[in-house]
Amino acid sequence: MLKGFRDFLLRGNVIDLAVAVVIGTAFTAVVTAIVTGIVNPLVDLFGGANEHGWGFYLDSSKPSTFIALGPIVTAVVNFILIAAILYFILVLPAGRLMKRYGTEKEAVMTEVELLTEIRDLLSEGSKSAGGRHEFADVDSLRRQGDTQRSR
Repeated sequence: MLKGFRDFLLRGNVIDLAVAVVIGTAFTAVVTAIVTGIVNPLVDLFGGANEHGWGFYLDSSKPSTFIALGPIVTAVVNFILIAAILYFILVLPAGRLMKRYGTEKEAVMTEVELLTEIRDLLSEGSKSAGGRHEFADVDSLRRQGDTQRSR
């Protein structure tokens, strides 16, 4: 049971996923700090003197109807920066390494090639016994069985 669990953990996919989560979390902290320190003040320039930041009220008499656009822009910028950093630092180099040092995948057969191979194998099978037992005289075997039952 533990051997199977160990094999599962040591698969390349699980380790790659764990590394990606840790690195993604670290990049998220860095990008969030950059966005909070640089992008948010720039977004606040467009917000004016409003205490809630950049946005608008659906009903100006009710403060609970304020739609804040600043946090939405901040989240989009966070996502784009994190995705770009992960792509250019992890995905592209890993793809280049796999192309350079990775193994080539076996060529996939087309449907026509597969059907042709099956046809050829079936035609060869009809020429030989194909793993089946062939009896020279089926009638004599049946007679032997009848005589044994009559005894």
